[in-house]
Amino acid sequence: MEIKTIPTLYEWMGGQQKLETLTDLFYKKVLADELLGPVFGNMSPAHTRHVAHFIGEVFGGPKLYTNGDAGSHAKMVAHHLGKTLTNDMRKRWLGLLLDTADEIGVPDDPEFRSALLGYLEWGSRLAVMNSNTTENPVSNDEPMPQWGWGQVGGPYLPGN
Repeated sequence: MEIKTIPTLYEWMGGQQKLETLTDLFYKKVLADELLGPVFGNMSPAHTRHVAHFIGEVFGGPKLYTNGDAGSHAKMVAHHLGKTLTNDMRKRWLGLLLDTADEIGVPDDPEFRSALLGYLEWGSRLAVMNSNTTENPVSNDEPMPQWGWGQVGGPYLPGN
């Protein structure tokens, strides 16, 4: 019997080029959106690449965000502090990202899309929470999140 290795979400999705294509096209839509455009209007030209690096690392890819961009989980959270994002903004952001994933041919099998949507829901809800505070709840020494094919963690408890 042959033992098969389960690919990371990063590998299954198509790697760095697929992520960079996704974030490039997605953020073009975000900038053109009447609800989200004003929030992202001042983003740096490197923003889309940094987000692709962050997601890639979270999904089991190379550490391009932490090593190449000198980023960390705390730094990513810090970008959201004080932005006062709303749930309507979050839902629009999520919808545009999923539409873009469909457009560029990101795998649409149920297992991958369940993992992708789980991560996007988790991350976008934390972004809204963190955007409505000015104190970073993530310390500089906390590791990057890691997302796989099925996360079990229990209910969210502030401070844990």
